[in-house]
Amino acid sequence: QVQLVESGGGLVQAGGSLRLSCAASGVTFSNYAMGWFRQAPGKEREFVAAISRSGSSSYYQDSVKGRFTISRDNAMNTVYLQMNSLKPEDTAVYICAGDRRTSSSGIWSGPGDYHYWGQGTQVTVSS
Repeated sequence: QVQLVESGGGLVQAGGSLRLSCAASGVTFSNYAMGWFRQAPGKEREFVAAISRSGSSSYYQDSVKGRFTISRDNAMNTVYLQMNSLKPEDTAVYICAGDRRTSSSGIWSGPGDYHYWGQGTQVTVSS
């Protein structure tokens, strides 16, 4: 049974930083491409960042480029999202997603590309 559990969310002032973690269980983690999405109240779920199975490739939504960094530790079965220079518009529930892939370097950015989802962690950025 695949489980993804996020942690690290919280309340932070604009300009601050947070590091989110997503721990996976029930999988051979290195076989899974991973992504982070977010959903703000009244808005659709949107892509934030994705990383390949090997960690060699990553991709970001334009609004977070240069501020957020996705990384993974396959030995720890964990994917991270380091968020710097946070803005009030980054406020949302952040959700990690994963799917088993044969490509070690491919990355996927659509919600429909992922079968497995965590419950999410709330990030609130105050102005």
